[in-house]
Amino acid sequence: MAVELRSGLKYGTVLSFAAVLLAFWLRTPRSVLDERLDAVLSSLLRAERKVGINNVARPRVAIGFGGCVDIIVDGVTLLNKIGLQPTDQPLHHDYIENAEQLAQSFAYFFAPGAASERFVMNDTLFSQLVEASRELPGNRWSVGGNAPVMAGRMASEGCDVLLGGSFSPDFNDVLSQHITVAGNTVEEPDIHLILEYPSGATWGQYTSRRANRYIVHSDDHNPYLDSMEEFEMRLQSFKPDLLVVGGLQMMDNFPFKQGEREALLSRLAWILSSASPQTSVHFEMASFVDEGLMSDLLEFVLPHADSLGMNEQELPNLLSLFRGSNLTVLSDPNPRVATVLDQMRELYRLVNQRHKEAATGRPLTRLHVHTLAFQAMIVTHGSQWKNTMSAVAKASLTANRHVCGSADIDTSKARLIMDESFSVSRREGSQRIPLQESRPVSCWTEDDYEICVAPVLVCTEVYQTAGGGDNISAAGLVLQI
Repeated sequence: MAVELRSGLKYGTVLSFAAVLLAFWLRTPRSVLDERLDAVLSSLLRAERKVGINNVARPRVAIGFGGCVDIIVDGVTLLNKIGLQPTDQPLHHDYIENAEQLAQSFAYFFAPGAASERFVMNDTLFSQLVEASRELPGNRWSVGGNAPVMAGRMASEGCDVLLGGSFSPDFNDVLSQHITVAGNTVEEPDIHLILEYPSGATWGQYTSRRANRYIVHSDDHNPYLDSMEEFEMRLQSFKPDLLVVGGLQMMDNFPFKQGEREALLSRLAWILSSASPQTSVHFEMASFVDEGLMSDLLEFVLPHADSLGMNEQELPNLLSLFRGSNLTVLSDPNPRVATVLDQMRELYRLVNQRHKEAATGRPLTRLHVHTLAFQAMIVTHGSQWKNTMSAVAKASLTANRHVCGSADIDTSKARLIMDESFSVSRREGSQRIPLQESRPVSCWTEDDYEICVAPVLVCTEVYQTAGGGDNISAAGLVLQI
């Protein structure tokens, strides 16, 4: 009897212990994950706060060009509303001429979840899309365009901004008091339609691998950089610490008259080359598919930029042009860190090699690539750029803040998708760096530059992806000028 009792007690103890272990096993992954996210967030916030903005002597930033009104809608809902059926033939088109091409192009980028922007040549189709967007419940309107979005972020972060663009009076009224507009007043601003979609969205047989947006526009003002003359006049007295150029993708596949685009970019090259040596110059890349325009940018814009900003699609696209091959319209939307770093090293080398051969312009001293999972930056030793570690942390935090639509980061609405450790290169035997919660920003020295990589707390409840790159790039630059 005693033996049976002891056996029963022993068996009961084992069962109890197993139950506790099971409960612990079931609870631990979530709690450990929460603790890890909280630790990474605290460390990133600490890194961001290491550097403050001097509001007495606010940094002065000049940003061009253009601007628009964004109408933000759910992409699948909009296509359903106009009766556009999913195509069985996803295809890339340089520009959109009809509804069939729109369906093919949307499907091409929607499935992998890659950002894209296309010019619609068909005015009737574009008007139909605009009218349908106006009628959709839950549509949102906002100030759009690379330059105004970057200007808004920099003004909110403590900068005084000169913004080159042509806007309507209503547009000017919603801009920050720290933004001065240089440009013409227009009655009807250009409209961009932002077709947003979340991760896992479905359209016919297609399912999106990640949240992103497909943008369509039919601009009248922005391709002509029509604020450039007044912007140039104001620059001399404004004396910026940083000059930023963005929005040039509005020229992509636009039906200019012969020589018109080259004349505009030649004028822009003159403005950039005339900038004071004390003024840093940043060029923000975008979704380009016009090889002629990309070649012009290599000739007229890149030689005068100290800094370049781009995403994981735009990096291989630009790199392919330097290699002499065709543009890469679609690349991996979730690349590994090692892949991106190797591409960044090669681009940095090729741009600076071209600079040495030309013996004019400026060397590239800063390269910032923003992806869904991480931020990566190369900064030349001894250059004018400072606070690289804090800048990468701030860029990472801004990614979450913008996409979630909140200044406060909620880790219950975030996840880390960057690997537990990453290789610094795809070359065999390359060093691996673990992701440390207490020091999530990894920085190291190579050749004549420093590399910093930071994980992104990826927002799981997406408010808006459009404008993400502009906000991220602007936030990173703020702490480095």
